[in-house]
Amino acid sequence: MKKIISAIDVGTTKICTIIGTLDSGGNIQVLGVGLVPSHGMHKGMVVNVEEARESVAESVRRAEQASGLKVESAYIGVTGRHISSLNSHGVVAIPRNDRLVRSDDLKRVLDSARQVNLPDDRRILHAIPRGYTLDNQERIKNPVGMHGFRLDVETHIITAAISSVQNLVKCIRSVGVEIQDLILEPLASGEAVLTPEEREVGIILADLGGGTTDIAVFKDGSIYHTSIIPVAGYQVTSDLSIGLGLPFEIAEAMKKKYGNVYPEVLTKSQESTLSVEDGHSVSYRDLCNIIKVRMEELLRLILLEMPDSNYASLAPAGLVLTGGCSNLAGLEALSRQTIRVQTRIGEPMGVYGITDILHDPAHSTGVGLLLWGTRNHGRPTWEAKKKNGNGVFDGFMSALKKFFGV
Repeated sequence: MKKIISAIDVGTTKICTIIGTLDSGGNIQVLGVGLVPSHGMHKGMVVNVEEARESVAESVRRAEQASGLKVESAYIGVTGRHISSLNSHGVVAIPRNDRLVRSDDLKRVLDSARQVNLPDDRRILHAIPRGYTLDNQERIKNPVGMHGFRLDVETHIITAAISSVQNLVKCIRSVGVEIQDLILEPLASGEAVLTPEEREVGIILADLGGGTTDIAVFKDGSIYHTSIIPVAGYQVTSDLSIGLGLPFEIAEAMKKKYGNVYPEVLTKSQESTLSVEDGHSVSYRDLCNIIKVRMEELLRLILLEMPDSNYASLAPAGLVLTGGCSNLAGLEALSRQTIRVQTRIGEPMGVYGITDILHDPAHSTGVGLLLWGTRNHGRPTWEAKKKNGNGVFDGFMSALKKFFGV
């Protein structure tokens, strides 16, 4: 029987459920997609549990109807301004006479790196090793099987607020779906749009969503830095709504249909006034000017989130923009002009089947969650980690268990 893998991207503006199977070659065949507008969400976080639950339920129902399969568990994306990150160092001695590094030593050194002081309302979401050092030999990817006296690890630690993740977990579980794993969304998006070469050389990924801009820097094949900016497509639409005197929903539709970040190159035929619903009319140039100003600001904010101002050294491969807001016409060129960084638009790749709707930067996170699930398939599930009391999510799951009473 083929292995079924499901993912749910719970975004600010949309919820996308994807159901796929693993073929004999380890590739993902997409069998069903459930895409619905998101309600009860703001800047990547649940603000109305009942509305969010209904949106998730409808998305799951549509994916199940399209695929003929049932979603029993899924990989879930996490984002929001409650996310924070830091880099931590861990070190252990290799005590055995043969000085041979084993898997248990990797667990010990990662546990050492995870010993960071956190407020009571926060827990570790991911602890990802960036690289190992064995007796001063640096940049070791996997030291198991090597000999040494001292093992060091540089680890990227991502933390989340218990209450925010608790609300998301409640929405998912209330529709009868168990959680396979919780994944920071830019890590998932990176699975879908980045090449191994880009990850190795150094690259900045910015996922421009509806409520947040999720940033991840990859270097030497691993995660180097993550950050969440609570500014994204919602703010662009809000500016259009206020600046042009349009209802928010109409401003959103105008942005998607006519948005262009280069109003100075519009042709004379495009100078005309656009007629919209309910008797509203707007200047095409004004529409595009507002979008351009906001996107220039967002691009600069992305660079301000970098841990190093020497961008050429930090990320020689440049910047990859993905997410729904990256569909704005001319954004790639505007980025090169505004922040002087080589830029491309990232579309999801790595899956086949019913994927017509998924060939869009807006679905990078959803596809990335499936790919993450493939890479980690067979490892203990979120529920198993919580039950057994081990794994990266130990303290996090214990806290959620207390809240849920399970």
